[in-house]
Amino acid sequence: MAGETINTAADAAGLAAMIARAAEQTSGGKPGLPPVERWNPPFCGDLDMEIRADGTWFYLGTPIGRPALVRLFSTVLRKDEDGKTYLVTPVEKVGIRVEDAPFLAVEMTIGERDGAPVLTFRTNVGDLVEADEAHPLRFVVEGDKRQLKPYLLVRGRLEALVSRSVMYELVGQGEVIDVDGVEMFALRSAGLVFPVMPAAELAAQSDDPSP
Repeated sequence: MAGETINTAADAAGLAAMIARAAEQTSGGKPGLPPVERWNPPFCGDLDMEIRADGTWFYLGTPIGRPALVRLFSTVLRKDEDGKTYLVTPVEKVGIRVEDAPFLAVEMTIGERDGAPVLTFRTNVGDLVEADEAHPLRFVVEGDKRQLKPYLLVRGRLEALVSRSVMYELVGQGEVIDVDGVEMFALRSAGLVFPVMPAAELAAQSDDPSP
């Protein structure tokens, strides 16, 4: 079945079975996420499922309208070394498509610990993640308009794209910090510094009159 796309009507039963198996891993036992990083099931093909850039999940071309179901699927997501994203259970692994990042950071709170700021994000599937050493922020500038896109590592290799509204709030916490002798526009969280871009580049963008 490897390399095929699982998209027949009969797959509905298989999809339901996958949900049930995932539910068994997330209820009735110890709280927390399933240990998907430790599972090594066989690859069973590609599922006609996609996570769009805005965080919407689609199955067979139709949005999945049940938030609880999306949250359940999100707990068995894994991105492997091949760069592809899978739904993983103890007995099977199926590939899905991800347009940008699998999660979307939709809210940010600014706290304090030991006198230092701590940035905590909530994802669209309910994860609460502090930006820290284990969950770093990274920043990508892309396109002709030099669009800034922040990402937060949630777990494993899975990241959350910081939504546009939260990005503006996030950037508002930035400051110019000397990083290895270079003035960088950066953010602080949990005692760490996360560089965004050279301060000179930010100043040049601010002075650019083009729309």
